[in-house]
Amino acid sequence: VSTQSTGPLHGYHTMFAIARSALRAPVRRTFAASASASVHTLPDLPYDYNALEPHISAEIMTLHHKKHHQTYVTGLNAAEEAYVKAPTPKERIALQAAVKFNGGGHINHSLFWKNLAPTGSPETKLSGGEFKEAIEKAFGSVDAFKKELNTKTAAIQGSGWGWLGYNKATKSLEIVTTANQDPLLSHVPIIGIDIWEHAFYLQYKNVKPDYLNAIWNVLNFKEAAARYKEARSSS
Repeated sequence: VSTQSTGPLHGYHTMFAIARSALRAPVRRTFAASASASVHTLPDLPYDYNALEPHISAEIMTLHHKKHHQTYVTGLNAAEEAYVKAPTPKERIALQAAVKFNGGGHINHSLFWKNLAPTGSPETKLSGGEFKEAIEKAFGSVDAFKKELNTKTAAIQGSGWGWLGYNKATKSLEIVTTANQDPLLSHVPIIGIDIWEHAFYLQYKNVKPDYLNAIWNVLNFKEAAARYKEARSSS
């Protein structure tokens, strides 16, 4: 497993460069030159809370979005406001972990919602094209890719994320894992799977493989293909 490791000082500024690209929307920022911090907001879901049933319940989606993601947004705004007002480098350094954790949570979840699509929708079908061909080239087959991503994501100790990422250096797709809410900085995120318990426990208890198998039924391959195309064109 390729496991990303980034220190808090490295993560702060790089994180928001990733956010601008990954979320496809400018992140409004005002740093030490101003008296105010950024204002991040909870994005709307592009589907109803029950749209992913029976694979992911409406109860999970509601709590995951309204409670957990909102907590990261609130925490990020508070951490950035404190960072801007901190009078010394030491105090700003002390806030790096909070910015990284909450900022990563906001970035990761904003990507995650777009990673998913309603049950039975056309977006959940992987059609032929350069993205499918890239998967087959990297992993041998689509089924082999799904199995490897599931296996490596399930093996994460504690909480974290499993990713299909695009490596700009090698121009290839690779599977990467990150711990906690660390954002994917080493690769361009194409597909991200949340393996925190709040993403599945109410429905799947502690049986991670069942959740990981189910999520492919609502995976938005159209969005993934678009991210892959964009990553290739900018590399």
